Amino acid sequence: MGHVFGAILTAMVTPFDADLRVDEAASAALMHHLVEHGSDGVVMAGTTGETSTLTDDEKLLLFRLARRELGASATVVANTGSNDTAHSVHLTRQAAEIGCDAVLAVTPYYNKPPREGIVAHFAAIADVGLPVIVYNIPGRSVINLDPTLLAELADIPNVVAVKQANDDLDELRAVCAAGRLAVYAGNDDLLLAVTEFGGAGVISVASHLVGPEMGEIHSSGTGGHFDHALALDAELQDLYAALFVTSNPILIKAALEMLKLIPSDRMRLPLVQASPVQKHILQSVLEQHGILARD
Repeated sequence: MGHVFGAILTAMVTPFDADLRVDEAASAALMHHLVEHGSDGVVMAGTTGETSTLTDDEKLLLFRLARRELGASATVVANTGSNDTAHSVHLTRQAAEIGCDAVLAVTPYYNKPPREGIVAHFAAIADVGLPVIVYNIPGRSVINLDPTLLAELADIPNVVAVKQANDDLDELRAVCAAGRLAVYAGNDDLLLAVTEFGGAGVISVASHLVGPEMGEIHSSGTGGHFDHALALDAELQDLYAALFVTSNPILIKAALEMLKLIPSDRMRLPLVQASPVQKHILQSVLEQHGILARD
């Protein structure tokens, strides 16, 4: 399946001001930076955007801001997922009114619905009419959407893609081979495998920093220059790892503040800012990659 929404979609952080309000100016500046540096689109108010601690009004503010700022220059994907189907449908309707290109919806977490409930959940969201990217992340939602269940979800009109954040390469290969859904890597270190198996691209955290390089991995791998893609991917492994030493988005926010791409790495509780040791390790990795100039 081709990349309907582009190959490199950045799951954008949500910058907060000194009062922990959404910093609109910083958000607008960051999304422009991303689109100018390798991102084909942005996912707003996702996990990396601290969705768990944003109000509905704040999510809608971010969706509107992205649509207004980016116009036709990039894809805007609204994260409307939750573990309450009615709530997800409500947010999806509003995303449709705002003019978002698609929604991202995670497997309902915590309440552990049976398969029938999962299918009905995604069918209700898809019924709104926007393209739906299903988000399979068993590490956060406990349930894994196995290839047979994803095949069932692919039968639902408007369910067009999956963000696969599951390290099982056999399952990844099976979903790509089925050709029913556009497959996006849900972890940065899965981009190469997704590319190899003919998938669409990545919904990424590291692309805040290395969007062009990640785009090159995908285009090289897709264009038959797999050795080049392999070499580029190998170079980025330590950076991918450094961004996930603690819960995302703690370290990507720290990195963006170091690079002055956001004014502050403030987080809303229960997430907390990176520790001095974590920042020190991150800084050295950014320096090694030439992302952050050495003093």
